[in-house]
Amino acid sequence: MNLHPDLVPLTTLLGTWEGVGAGDYPTIDAFRYREQVTFAHVGKPFLTYGQRTWHPEHGAPMHSETGYLRVVPSPETTAATADAVNPADPAGPVRVELVLAHPTGIVEVEEGNLEAGVLRLATTSIGRSDTAKDVVSLRREFRITDDELSYDLWMAYADIPETHHLHATLRRTS
Repeated sequence: MNLHPDLVPLTTLLGTWEGVGAGDYPTIDAFRYREQVTFAHVGKPFLTYGQRTWHPEHGAPMHSETGYLRVVPSPETTAATADAVNPADPAGPVRVELVLAHPTGIVEVEEGNLEAGVLRLATTSIGRSDTAKDVVSLRREFRITDDELSYDLWMAYADIPETHHLHATLRRTS
């Protein structure tokens, strides 16, 4: 199946990534986790995104989220010009959108840019079920270097301002 031309700038994300992470937050004890992230394509103008974490010692599931990542095409982008984009160094920042669902009753829309191997995203909208925790905002930064993907996540929750919450370093496994 051919990669949709809009996704050329995101090709470095494609694959399955695994590694370890650590988290902390003012309301909880510090913790560690193992993680698997998969970015895949289905021939349409978006990547599928799946993430799951588990306890590093006894393997119990900890968190998961699933969604879609897409490039927001610029008005001048056409299939012909997309073929000329070098995914390792696209001309200027590439605007992207990420839509995620969490099993804890939270859905989020994040928008941002990919530039020079760094994907920066911040929430523009959060929906919560009646039983979901009071997450106010999220911000993520992914860094891609060869076969290593690392990220940081910041979160604002209830009355707590945006605070660093997670860091992980993953290696491409496929």
